[in-house]
Amino acid sequence: MEISGIISAIIIGIVIGVLGRLVVPGRQRIGILWTILVGIVAALIGSAIANAFDVADTNGVDWVEWLIQIGLAALGVAALDRSKARR
Repeated sequence: MEISGIISAIIIGIVIGVLGRLVVPGRQRIGILWTILVGIVAALIGSAIANAFDVADTNGVDWVEWLIQIGLAALGVAALDRSKARR
């Protein structure tokens, strides 16, 4: 992976993580770095799922892929928040 790919993955991860965090109601007890990490992982897994269902490459904006990624980020943020709350 090239530097531009790593930088774009981080930027997309930030956007996906923040959007996923906004979807989860209430206050989350995780930091911004965890949010970014969850967003990066959600973006990668969401892209793989979108490719598997053949909805990743469409004309224009890939809304279905974005919704999958944001949904996964919301699940990740909620799961991480719950694990932090139990400690």
